[in-house]
Amino acid sequence: MFSVLQGVCDPAVVALVAALVIGCAGIPGLFLRSPGPGQMFATCTTILASLAGLPAALILLFSPVTTTFILDWGLPFGPCELAIDPLSAFFLLPIFIVAAAGSLFALGYWPAKEHRATERGLTFFYGILAASMAILVTARNGAFFLMVWEIMALSAYFLLVTEHEREDVRRAGTVYLIATHTGSAALYVLFSLLAAQSGSFLLPAAGSLSALPPLAMMIAMATFIGFGAKAGIMPLHIWLPSAHANAPSHVSAMMSGVMLKMGLYGIFRTLTFFHDPPLIWGMVLTVAGISSALLGIAFAVAQRDMKRLLACSSIENIGIITTGLGVAMLGISSHNAPLAYLGMAGSLLHILNHSFFKPLLFLGSGAIIHAAGTREMNLMGGLAKGMPRSALLFLIGSVAICGIPPLNGFVSEFLLYFGFFSQIQASSLVYLVLLAPLLALVGGLAVVAFTKLYSSVFLGTPRSPGAAHPHEAGFAMLCPMGLFTLLCLLVGLLPQQALRLVAPALQSFMPQVAAVVNPAEYAFVLGRISLMVLTLVLIVVAVTLLWWWRVGRSRVTSAPTWGCGYQRGTARMQYVGTSFSELAVSVFNGIIRQRVKRPVLSGLFPGSSHCADKPSETLLERIIAPLFSLAGVSFAFLRRLQHGQMHVYMIYIFATLFILMLWAH
Repeated sequence: MFSVLQGVCDPAVVALVAALVIGCAGIPGLFLRSPGPGQMFATCTTILASLAGLPAALILLFSPVTTTFILDWGLPFGPCELAIDPLSAFFLLPIFIVAAAGSLFALGYWPAKEHRATERGLTFFYGILAASMAILVTARNGAFFLMVWEIMALSAYFLLVTEHEREDVRRAGTVYLIATHTGSAALYVLFSLLAAQSGSFLLPAAGSLSALPPLAMMIAMATFIGFGAKAGIMPLHIWLPSAHANAPSHVSAMMSGVMLKMGLYGIFRTLTFFHDPPLIWGMVLTVAGISSALLGIAFAVAQRDMKRLLACSSIENIGIITTGLGVAMLGISSHNAPLAYLGMAGSLLHILNHSFFKPLLFLGSGAIIHAAGTREMNLMGGLAKGMPRSALLFLIGSVAICGIPPLNGFVSEFLLYFGFFSQIQASSLVYLVLLAPLLALVGGLAVVAFTKLYSSVFLGTPRSPGAAHPHEAGFAMLCPMGLFTLLCLLVGLLPQQALRLVAPALQSFMPQVAAVVNPAEYAFVLGRISLMVLTLVLIVVAVTLLWWWRVGRSRVTSAPTWGCGYQRGTARMQYVGTSFSELAVSVFNGIIRQRVKRPVLSGLFPGSSHCADKPSETLLERIIAPLFSLAGVSFAFLRRLQHGQMHVYMIYIFATLFILMLWAH
C-alpha cells in the first residue's frame, strides 16, 4: 500500500496525470446539451490539474534524477519511453501556466451561452492541444514523438478555424496546414536518419553522437526545417501572422506563448545528442535568429491589425531566442564557456519571459476586441477611459516586451548583451560584438511598434462607434492578465531567482560548460541590477504619490485649449497608427512591400476619397503563392485525365499493368 501511494505521489506521475486530465477536460461538454456547465467543468478541471502539475514540474526541474516510464504499446518501433529531465520540466512550466490562464479567460471572452455552436469544439481541442504539448516534451521514442506532434498540429488547426465561416480564417487554416505538414515531412526524415545512425527509434542519449559524419549535417538541416517551421523562424514563418491573428485570443496566447516553444524544444533536444557541434551550426542559428528578430519586428511596425502586430512580434522574440542558442553553440564549438553559458541562459530565460508577456498581450487584445468589436487599430482610440484596468495591464506587457526595466524582458536581453560585449577581448569571435547594435535596433523598433499599438488603442479619442462605448473586461478576463503581469514584475525585480530556474535545464543541455562556469558572478550582477531596478520603482512610486497628493490639495480649473482654428477637434485630426509608423516603415519598404493606395485630387473642391496602406506578406504573397499558381498551371493537364468515367480508369489500370509486365520481362 505504501509503495502504491508513493508511486501516485511521484512528481513525474503527477505531471503526466495532470497532462492527461487537461486533455480530457473538454470531453463532458461534448455531451451536455445545456450551455455553460461543460465549459465551467473544463475550466475548473484544467486549473486544478495545472495547480497539481506546476509544483510537480518545479520539483522535477531541480531533481538530479531523470524519471523514466516504458509504455507497452506493441508497435514495431522499439520501446515507447517517456522521461522527464530538467529540460522537459522547464518547458512544462509555461504549458501548465498558460493552459490554466487561457481556460479561465475563455469564460468571459468566449462564453458558452453566446457561442454554443463553437464553444464545445473549442474547449475540447484546447485541452487536447495543452495535453499533447505536455506529453510531447516527455516523449523519447521518435515514432511516438511524431504521433503526439501530429495530434498537437491538428488540434491547433481545429482551434484556428473555429470561425470557419470567414474566408480569411479558412485561408489562414489552409496555409497553416501546408506549412505544418511540410515541417512534419522534415521531421520524418530527421527521425529516420536518427534511427539509421543510432540503430533505434529511441532518442539518442545526450552527447552520444558525433557531428563529423555527413549524416549529421543532414540531421541538422532536417531539424532546422522541421522544428524551425513550427517555431516560426524566418523564412519558415509564413503561417504564423495569419494563424495567430485569426484564432480566438486565448488560443493565440497558447499558440504564441507555448506552441512556438515546441519547435524550439525540438531544436534544443536534438542539439543535445551531439558532443562536438561544428561552428557552422552556431553561425546558421545566429544569422537566422537575428534576421528573424529584425525582420519580424519590422513587419510588426507596419501592421494595422492589432493581433497581426503581436504575431509578427512573436517572430521577433523567437529570433532573439534562436540568436541566444546560436551564440551558445558558437561558444561550445570554440570552447568558450562564458559565452556558451550567457547565450544559453539568455535564450532559456527569454523562453520563460516570452511565455509571460506574450500571453498577457494576446489576452489583452481579446479584451480589447471584446469591447471595441474590431482588430483594426486605426478604428480604436480612447479606450483607456472605459477600460482603465485593461489599459494598465496592457501597458505593463508592452513595456516588458520592449525589454525595458524593471520588467522581465530586460533581464534575458541583458544576458545576451553581456555575452556579446564579453567578446571584445576575444580573438576568434570578436565579430559577435556587432550583434549588440543589431539587437539594440530590434529593441528600438519594438518600442516604436508598441508605442504605436498602445497609443492607437488606448489614447486619444474614439475613431469609430464601437470604440466610443467600451466596457471593462470582467474578472475572468482580468485575473489571468493580472497573473501574467505579476510574473513579469517578479522576474524583473528578482532576476537572480529567475536565473536559478534556468540553471537545471542549462545543466542538462551542456553539463561540461555548467561545470566550468560559476553562475554566482552573473547572479551577483543581476542582483545589483535588481537593486537598481527596485530603487527606480520606489522612486517612481514616490513621485506618483507626491503628484497625486499635490493634485488633490490644489485647486483644479478647466478651460478650452486652442483648437488650431477649429471650434472643436474631431477624431479625424488625430494621428493614427499608420501615420505614426510611416517613417519607420518606409525604411524597410523594400522588404515589407506595402500596397499603397493614394487618391488623385483634382479641381478646386475635390470630393471625398480614400487612402490606404496595407502591408503584404512578402514571402507568401510574392514568392510562394506565385509558385503554387505556376505549379497548378503546369499540372492542369492532369485534370483532363480525371473525368469520372469508370471504364477509362480501368483502361489506365490495364495499361499500367501491361507496361509493368513489359518492364519486368
